[in-house]
Amino acid sequence: MVRTSRWSIALCCVVLTGCASLLPSTRADDTSRFNSYEEAQGAMEKVVPYRTRAADLAGLGLDVEASANVQQLPYPQWVGMLVQSNVPLAQADIGIRDCLAAEQACRAYVFRIGNQTRERAGNFVMDFLNFRRITHTRGWRFEGVMLLRDDVVLFRNHGGQPKIELVEDRANPLGPLQSIGESVPSGLLP
Repeated sequence: MVRTSRWSIALCCVVLTGCASLLPSTRADDTSRFNSYEEAQGAMEKVVPYRTRAADLAGLGLDVEASANVQQLPYPQWVGMLVQSNVPLAQADIGIRDCLAAEQACRAYVFRIGNQTRERAGNFVMDFLNFRRITHTRGWRFEGVMLLRDDVVLFRNHGGQPKIELVEDRANPLGPLQSIGESVPSGLLP
């Protein structure tokens, strides 16, 4: 009996200390052909205003009709995003000015592409009982904007985060009871 309980205790200790693999992890990939920020950036930089046609974009992985995570912006929204009231219109990019003149004939597209992995680290028991949760987030995020008129790109620009590295360390001194206090309406507590 004593031997069995010692083995049980030893087994529990081994399992509990080596349970990091039991912690949850999440992977969020935007469906695209790009595996990195640099690949998406390179494709966007191959787009030449006033030369690249909408049909050429598919070969670059930036198809405005078939690519995932592409948003078509309405005229007022892209104007508000790209035209600043404190900058004279004469100083705006020629592609933006030509699209403003074309009004509704100009279409704006935003590509949002990325990859993020969230992994929990640390002690399984502390995480499971909600005393301490450590989450590592890694990845990249790319955003590109294009203006098209008559299926010709007039303007393109891009930005984003080439490298995302974030560590979130959340400590809850009350462990599993912490969330109970957060869910009580504020008027019930003194």
